[in-house]
Amino acid sequence: MASYEDVLYEVRGGVAVVTLNRPESLNAFTAAMGRGLQQAVAAAIADEAVRVIVLTGAGRGFCAGADMKLLQQIKPDGSRDTATTKGADAPGAQPGVAGDLGPDVSAHFGGRFGYLVQAKKPVIAALNGPAAGLGLVLALYADIRFAASEAKLTTSFAQRGLIAEHGISWLLPRLVGQAHALDLLLSARKIGAAEAERLGLVNKVFAQAGFMDEVMAYARALADTVSPRSTAVIKAQLWKVPFQDFTAALATADSEMQKSFKSEDFREGVAHYVEKRAPKFKGR
Repeated sequence: MASYEDVLYEVRGGVAVVTLNRPESLNAFTAAMGRGLQQAVAAAIADEAVRVIVLTGAGRGFCAGADMKLLQQIKPDGSRDTATTKGADAPGAQPGVAGDLGPDVSAHFGGRFGYLVQAKKPVIAALNGPAAGLGLVLALYADIRFAASEAKLTTSFAQRGLIAEHGISWLLPRLVGQAHALDLLLSARKIGAAEAERLGLVNKVFAQAGFMDEVMAYARALADTVSPRSTAVIKAQLWKVPFQDFTAALATADSEMQKSFKSEDFREGVAHYVEKRAPKFKGR
């Protein structure tokens, strides 16, 4: 297991597990953690053996939001102590993150966590416990979200005198709809995992006991049974669609389909089905 600043990194059978690692503070987010997270995700993207990225938290929480000590250091003019916040607001884009598969989404998703959208590998947020404020925002940049049955989620911003930060005003309504997004943002109320699933905020809830086993089983299925080339293109297509009309989205699909016909993964996809064997996709 490798480690970065406030982040643990481990690869298990094609799945990179990136763990926020400040359990004593429910993994409250710091500038150091932001740098460590970006570096760990970059390592997963660069590793050809990794096909899926799972983000989770150490201990009993996912991420309690921005570290309150950092928030206390913000001055009335909006400036902060650069010794403690340096790097926290760095653009998410990194060289080599986006790759060359599927439509380019880098022009649309920058900011603190935009690199998670640009990454051409599926990103799963495993909400093992509380996710609040910035921690909830981080989860929204993932492609898929699973929650443990005892997890609690809250936007929290309005209770701190803050606003809908870091792109949540765009991301949240697209998951749960305008009315539910306004409810969650204006009230800053805490919701349980079951309500989050009902609203569409998370894809599925798993029992607290054995939660990560369930998440890893899903992640390994992605790593083992589907084409990494296909998932890269499909992910880019879906994140690009909000900036396209139907005609443009259809044109993108037609173009990408022709490219897929020329790929090794397409030939393997047909061959393993005909030969009734497990697939051996290479991502090419």
